Amino acid sequence: MRIIAGDWRGRKLAAPKGEATRPTADRTRETLFNMLASRIGSFRDLSVADLFAGSGALGLEALSRGAEFCLFVEQDDAALKVIRENVQALEARSRCNIQAGSVMNLGPAKVPHDLILLDPPYHTGAGMVAIERLQRLGWIGDATWVALETAYNEDVFSKSLAVVAERKVGRAKLTLLHGISGDS
Repeated sequence: MRIIAGDWRGRKLAAPKGEATRPTADRTRETLFNMLASRIGSFRDLSVADLFAGSGALGLEALSRGAEFCLFVEQDDAALKVIRENVQALEARSRCNIQAGSVMNLGPAKVPHDLILLDPPYHTGAGMVAIERLQRLGWIGDATWVALETAYNEDVFSKSLAVVAERKVGRAKLTLLHGISGDS
């Protein structure tokens, strides 16, 4: 795995060993960030949350492209170790917070994030459950973009957010969601 674009373009990232974590492939990550860039424009100064973070590749990609801050949330010990190693290797500690634990146990947010990246285990429905919970707890505001990776054949539906775009990339489906008013 490597960083696709930005300040750390081409830098290699470590991935957790074993089957517990499924890192987002470079091609899938590149497609996701192209989808986001065409809607968000610049990532400069964004506050990002990388949930079900795995290796941290999604959040680190956002930081490389200019995001100001990223919160990484992961519950797997091996994955947490890799996130810390990747953050250290990129000298990004001052722009990150790494939180051990389940996304489902997050409390209320002080302010919404600009971008929420979710890559939960496939075929669990955890992504949609997390999105609805995060919205109730103030993590997702009117201007927040949400990017969800699921298996290519999983349905994504939200009562409170509009599906703005979907792309299938190999075994993955990338879905962008935004405020129901469709302001994009």
